[in-house]
Amino acid sequence: MAAAVATRSGSSSGGMVDKHGIDSGKYVRYTPEQVEALERVYAECPKPSSARRQQLLRECPILSNIEPKQIKVWFQNRRCRDKQRKEASRLQAVNRKLTAMNKLLMEENERLQKQVSQLVHENAYMRQQLQSASMANDTSCESAVTTPQNPLRDANNPSGLLSLAEETLTEFLSKARGTAVDWVQMPGMKPGPDSVGIVAVSHGCRGVAARACGLVNLEPSKIVEILKDRPSWFRDCRSLEVFTMFPAGNGGMVELAYMQMHAPTTLVPARDFWTLRYTTTLEDGSLAVCERSLSGTGGGPNAAAAHQFVRAEMLPSGYLVRPCEGGGSIVHIVDHLDLEAWSVPEVLRPLYESSRVVAQKMTTAALRHVRQIAQETSGEVVYALGRQPAVLRTFSQRLSRGFNDAISGFSDDGWSLMAGDGVEDVIITANSTKKLRSCINSPNNTFSVPGGVICAKASMLLQSVPPALLVQFLREHRSEWADYNVDAYSAASLKAATCSLPGHRSVRFSGNQTIMPLAQTIENEEILEVVRLESQPLTQEEVMLTKDVHLLQLCSGIDENALGSCFQLVFAPIDDLFPDDAPLVSSGFRVIPLDLKSDGLPSSRTLDLASSLEVGSTTNPNSDASSEGCGANSRSVLTIAFQFPYEAHVQESVAAMARQYVRGVVSAVQRVSMALTPSHPGSGRLVGGGQRVLPGSPEAGTLARWICQSHNYHLGVDLLSCGNDSGDALLKMLWHHQDAILCCSLKAKPVFTFANQSGLDMLETSLVALQDISLDKIFDEPGQKALHAEFNKLVEQGYAYLPAGGFCFSGMGRQVSYDQAVAWKVLAEDGTEHCLAFCFSNWSFI
Repeated sequence: MAAAVATRSGSSSGGMVDKHGIDSGKYVRYTPEQVEALERVYAECPKPSSARRQQLLRECPILSNIEPKQIKVWFQNRRCRDKQRKEASRLQAVNRKLTAMNKLLMEENERLQKQVSQLVHENAYMRQQLQSASMANDTSCESAVTTPQNPLRDANNPSGLLSLAEETLTEFLSKARGTAVDWVQMPGMKPGPDSVGIVAVSHGCRGVAARACGLVNLEPSKIVEILKDRPSWFRDCRSLEVFTMFPAGNGGMVELAYMQMHAPTTLVPARDFWTLRYTTTLEDGSLAVCERSLSGTGGGPNAAAAHQFVRAEMLPSGYLVRPCEGGGSIVHIVDHLDLEAWSVPEVLRPLYESSRVVAQKMTTAALRHVRQIAQETSGEVVYALGRQPAVLRTFSQRLSRGFNDAISGFSDDGWSLMAGDGVEDVIITANSTKKLRSCINSPNNTFSVPGGVICAKASMLLQSVPPALLVQFLREHRSEWADYNVDAYSAASLKAATCSLPGHRSVRFSGNQTIMPLAQTIENEEILEVVRLESQPLTQEEVMLTKDVHLLQLCSGIDENALGSCFQLVFAPIDDLFPDDAPLVSSGFRVIPLDLKSDGLPSSRTLDLASSLEVGSTTNPNSDASSEGCGANSRSVLTIAFQFPYEAHVQESVAAMARQYVRGVVSAVQRVSMALTPSHPGSGRLVGGGQRVLPGSPEAGTLARWICQSHNYHLGVDLLSCGNDSGDALLKMLWHHQDAILCCSLKAKPVFTFANQSGLDMLETSLVALQDISLDKIFDEPGQKALHAEFNKLVEQGYAYLPAGGFCFSGMGRQVSYDQAVAWKVLAEDGTEHCLAFCFSNWSFI
């Protein structure tokens, strides 16, 4: 920059002269030396303070003829130019995206016009055929018989591979750019410069198919290299091996590849493919990769392991990558499969008959992956802890792969089935080939430890349970289903030190977990995070011995805007130093929706109970469920798999512990699922027979009103000072009330059915586990006698005060003191006795 101009206040002609002898009405042109000095300061500090500008004038004699106000104006103008330059660059990038997207939409419009024209001709043909009554049935049958089916081809003859590759390319391009498949835009996938792209699914064709096209800011060759490495982005891909390759024309390459896929659940077998893959450059400079299955169910290598798989068929599919003007590429992806749905139970066939599942798990996953790498390459994504994006992406892949390996349990990976205990609800497998630690160091010597990993897994069908809500609950409320001692055991087993079975030294989990996000994909469909579980030592001696447990965790599908066919929570214990090569033993949950009309709709229900009170939503649970796609008849399959390291001499003990632990987790998940299931018409009556009441539902608002009205009726004073007597307002105030307010059922052995936040804190429990605590458990023998002594008064006058300065116990057995406690009957609208309510004032742990 050779020179710069500074403006001064006043007229541009005949201006007056200030005390420094500078005409304030003239433009001042900076010399190159002055600009260079100012630029150096700007590079260090774009917005210097007044003192810094004064210092600049003193240190730079060449700026002596510039007054401080003009220096300030120069920096303002410089920042403005910088901002304008960045905005212009951003707008140019957006303009390039819009131009490319407009080109995509025009091509899509042209394709649709061709499809309409084709349908019009077919319609006219059908009308002509129907007019001839004698030929109507024959032509209908003939039409059904002559429908093209893309039969498998025998490619054992190498001379036929190239012609088969060219035929595959033609069919693939007709799907990617033509009308070979009747494409229907998938709901929820709106095109735009910031969207994943244009996504469509097949309608009325053989098998299941999906197509996506979008913009990626990478060179075509780089995109092709990424997409061909299918295991790096397709989580269900176990392996992909290329066994034969030879060059073709135009610098192309023909390959014979064998791919194995993981089973999504323990209830179905895995799939494999034996395919021909053809990579070539088209006349317009586009790169094309097309692929299709070869004939023969036994084709491909490793025939001995083929019995674990069902041979599926890949119809002509692939990737078309075109360079875009101004940089970047336009990517077309087509996946067309026949997954042999006949081989799975009927209830699970939607997983193999839904084009939307293929679109979400394969097609859009591929497009999202290359877009993610493009953003990481451009520096748009910055991750926590200073980790490189590739390292964190590898962690996510390893977590997912370890979980898939545990579910599939392939014998060639070393997994073998262990004998059960007569109840086939939990499958136990062992893998002695997984060496998580090679040796144990003792004071005297170092010796190797034989052992491996035991996996306990189970699958179950869920009815009317929102998958996203369930996974979110499992993530945020780990204490509801997990055992801290088991987590501590798994974490200790990964270190080079001996460890005892859980239960030998009990450690209490404080209930506090800290979630530290590490990375997330650009559309939040996956989140990688570190979870710290805080331990609570039981004795003073254990304060220095007990350590917190850290978990590396991968969440999928919990974002309310994410569209996914799989919702999962996968985690593994990890050292607090978080090394890049840390061994990962993955465990977790996977929920897959089975209803085609609802498998892609996001969940809009809030999970956190306190948050639901903040929102104050009282929408009809059924309408809410329908909006989520989880109505009364929605179904999903839940798969649970937990892995436990073991040493050879305790293998049977670890297996028994794993089986019992997973059964406990299954039981806990069933309780949570019942609590999260939307109520149905006619079944939402609020009763006190041990039924939990969840805040945010109309029943909870009704109960809050009854509690407050009954307190005023019996004691003559208001429990809450609230001008609004609506159920929502009362429930919100009741939930956040500083005193512990509890409700228990009117039974021979009363159990708690409701508690506000303070009550849950006092009992050290949650709403889901509240019903496991009975009234007699929180009082010792003197407390029970005191309550018994006041019971007659409670029956006669409807309320009673317990002895002041009393004691009770939490659900964890900790002693609690309180200043005052009062109990009263809660009456329903019709005056019938509904439950008992207690209020403990100024309570604290002793």
